Amino acid sequence: MSKVIAALAVSVDGYITGSNPRPGHGLGAGGVLFDWYGDTGNAATYQQLVDRVGAVVTGRTTYDDCEGFGGGSPHPTAPMVVVSHRPQPAEYVDSQRQIFATSIGDGIARGKELAGGKDVGIQGGVTATAAIEAGLVDEVILHQVPVLLGDGRPFFGQLSEQVPLTLIDTVAGAGVTHLHYRISK
Repeated sequence: MSKVIAALAVSVDGYITGSNPRPGHGLGAGGVLFDWYGDTGNAATYQQLVDRVGAVVTGRTTYDDCEGFGGGSPHPTAPMVVVSHRPQPAEYVDSQRQIFATSIGDGIARGKELAGGKDVGIQGGVTATAAIEAGLVDEVILHQVPVLLGDGRPFFGQLSEQVPLTLIDTVAGAGVTHLHYRISK
């Protein structure tokens, strides 16, 4: 059975972007959160995560900031479901890798259909928070980068109640610590 995971690179002070993220500037200033991706010391951890994900669910803000991922997806092969009340941009309507949904529940359900038995990865803080609030997330993976950004978009928004986590695994990588949690339900 597939799981729903929220897995993002995050600064020690909890930001998933640098300051001033917007279209044309991707994920903002200070793009150090993703430097670990290319390090060979992290290749196995990165590949393991890529291999387990069969679909990605993201929010419209992340989608717009990343300029629609050029009609593709942030994942090398998996399709992406975008949760948005606005229509898909005309230039990507024929994309085979992008599907739009109007609610987090529909987005996760569609992601599970597309994942082919693999896990569904959530991208974006607002989207992750909404999915956690709806009880749809099984695991949280923080790729914690040793930096204090001081500004940007936080990984998690305000939750209506505490969400207990159980640490499953910790892997120290080159320039990053991978923290893997299960949401206690």
